[in-house]
Amino acid sequence: MVLLIAACAYGAQVARAAATVIIINSDPAGVGFNDATIAAPVGGNAGTTLGQQRLIAFQSAADKWGATLTSSVFITIDAGFTALSCTATAAVLGSAGATAAYSSFPGAPFPATWYSFALANKLSGVNQDPASAQIRARFNVNLGQANCLTGIFFYLGLDANHGNNVDFVTVLTHELAHGLGFQTFTNGATGAFLGALPSVWDRFLFDNSANLLWSNMSNGQRVASAIGGTLVWNGPNVVAAVPSVLAPGIPNLTVTAPASLAGTYLVGTATFGPPLASPGVTGEVMPVFDTAPNVGLACAALSAANAAAVNGKIAMIDRGTCGFTAKVAIVQAAGAIGAIVVDNVAGTPPPGLGGTDPSITIPSVRITMADGLSLKNFLQFRSRTHSGMLVTLGVDNSGLQFADAVGRPFMYTPNPFQGGSSVSHWDARMFPNQLMEPAINADLTHQVTPPFDLTFKLLQDIGW
Repeated sequence: MVLLIAACAYGAQVARAAATVIIINSDPAGVGFNDATIAAPVGGNAGTTLGQQRLIAFQSAADKWGATLTSSVFITIDAGFTALSCTATAAVLGSAGATAAYSSFPGAPFPATWYSFALANKLSGVNQDPASAQIRARFNVNLGQANCLTGIFFYLGLDANHGNNVDFVTVLTHELAHGLGFQTFTNGATGAFLGALPSVWDRFLFDNSANLLWSNMSNGQRVASAIGGTLVWNGPNVVAAVPSVLAPGIPNLTVTAPASLAGTYLVGTATFGPPLASPGVTGEVMPVFDTAPNVGLACAALSAANAAAVNGKIAMIDRGTCGFTAKVAIVQAAGAIGAIVVDNVAGTPPPGLGGTDPSITIPSVRITMADGLSLKNFLQFRSRTHSGMLVTLGVDNSGLQFADAVGRPFMYTPNPFQGGSSVSHWDARMFPNQLMEPAINADLTHQVTPPFDLTFKLLQDIGW
């Protein structure tokens, strides 16, 4: 059952479910969920004001979790809109988490272990603190305004038909999962446990390099693991579901010539264009030289000479200035058979390439700035018509995207560490994209269970 408690004239619908979710609207008058701006119904959302539509979208996400979870104790969410960090090209969409953690309560599967507030209530059958909300959730009130992911707004429809905007129901479903326990209370930057106790999350994190669970590591080992790229989820429900959810084949870029650079490189895949496949697309790499001094941004149509240089080749492009789809569309128009986007900020693994453009028919990937510099150092001494660098954009069919050899999915462990994101999300390179990756991808559904998604299976592992 889902109830909404709202400080506006809005009648909440009540749905029968396995858990009761109560959304407490904490916005002041005229703000966020109480915004009285007139709005036309959209995508199955019948609200007639912006605030009503936001509440209805929230109810849709709460309905999903209410129907999926089982708990005899009400789940309460303190919800509201506020200003969150953003720039003209990037924004924090929302944030949510448990308001408290509990350990050693009756019914706890692991002793001396932290559990999120709502999960502790579910396992014990008793509300640990009836006076407090169990989850706090906040969403970016400025999204779409100038200097806050300018021009891209929350889509409030319930049909996932968000186009170039951000699907609010998906964001809500993601953030509520964090509040339900999809997070660790251990400090990944220092490796220190909260109050000297592991969280239940730590009891299912396994590092393939150290061959240890996080709960059994030293602080220093956890710090290394949080950026090591070898951390996986070891929960039985998730591992059993992985083959039905994740696609076969690990995407990569393989350099076969020159010998000095030969090897396999990590890539982030694109949400547009054809997926990488086996045997993949093989070709000679040519950098884009479109603006002085030989910067390969590919943000405007290439000159005839530069177009000829990438025609029939795999184009190497610099990230920046314009969107990924614009860059790939430009080199495709010049005749390129594939595209490699070199990141302009340090860090590994490389994130994916976001965007939608059904006209793009060539594969594209992102590589790290460090790998890009290595490849560029070779390319800068080549001619403008022939580089001698041969690569394949494809997949390794020996594994799943992204799970280890025994089917345990990888966690998000970028280097450098990202507070609030690292360890508490899936690897950003998972395919199909998952709800609990660190960024909201445009191709997500509203589903939380297999064969679409692994989120509920992880929550089951920790006790739901």
